[in-house]
Amino acid sequence: MPKIGFLGPAGTFTEQALRTQADLAAADTVPYVSIPDVLDAVASGELDVGFVPVENALEGTVNLTIDNLAFTHDLLIQREVVLDIEHVLMGRPGTTLDAVTAVISMPMATAQVQRFLRRRLPHAEVRAANSTVEAARLVAASDDAGLVAVGPALAATLHGLTVLTDDLSDAEGNQTRFLLVARDGIPAPTGHDKTSVVVYQRADEPGSLLSILQEFAARRINLSKIESRPTKRGGLGDYCFVLDVDGHLAGELLADALRDLHAKQGGVKFLGSYPAAGAHAASAREHADTRWREADDWLQALRGRIG
Repeated sequence: MPKIGFLGPAGTFTEQALRTQADLAAADTVPYVSIPDVLDAVASGELDVGFVPVENALEGTVNLTIDNLAFTHDLLIQREVVLDIEHVLMGRPGTTLDAVTAVISMPMATAQVQRFLRRRLPHAEVRAANSTVEAARLVAASDDAGLVAVGPALAATLHGLTVLTDDLSDAEGNQTRFLLVARDGIPAPTGHDKTSVVVYQRADEPGSLLSILQEFAARRINLSKIESRPTKRGGLGDYCFVLDVDGHLAGELLADALRDLHAKQGGVKFLGSYPAAGAHAASAREHADTRWREADDWLQALRGRIG
């Protein structure tokens, strides 16, 4: 039975997302206080795999996750999971919106409901907690009837709180993406896969990013995400690029692109090829794969005539 660590405590959106994975239902799950704690435990062998958030549709990348994978640990992504995020405002039984004086939650959660807070609770103090579930626990333990929390409805149930109002998100389609990571292993291709890499520039010079992008554009490989991160080893302007690419390392076209990147750039760190979340979509990459194989057959036929 695998031992899985996740960003806790129990009742967070991270645990909720983990519970959607039927094949992991029987696993021994352990909550951890922070994302680095989860990844440290995987790297040390204390855990078989770890499960952490990496991106939110409204707030963007979870930098702690990306930076630890890019710079601190040599772990491999095993899959991604996407969860719809629905925050609720919760308080002790009998609390009303008119009585609210302070709102507590983790900063990413309150950032996702800023419009609601400004419109409905403009005078309420916003306080930070380590997690949405800790926020619910603090409200439940407080004697302050004006203190409320933002978080999942499950947290309200766990701590005996009342949901004052639901669906607080500033925009529709709020989702969070999570990653399952392990010390080793690359899942076999499914036909609907994603590959993540970190590309270090050989030099900070005009056209360096373009040269990276051209490797994928020339092969009609779609990049679903690209962002720059400071390398932590130089001064201002010393950046690397984190890429999410459609396709699997087993595919000849993507492998060819990664080979060229490795040869031309300062370094490439492979973060994993893994099943992508969501429904399978038709891709121009499939047609490009076919054309690449046809071109390779043509080239090999020509080479066969040498001598």
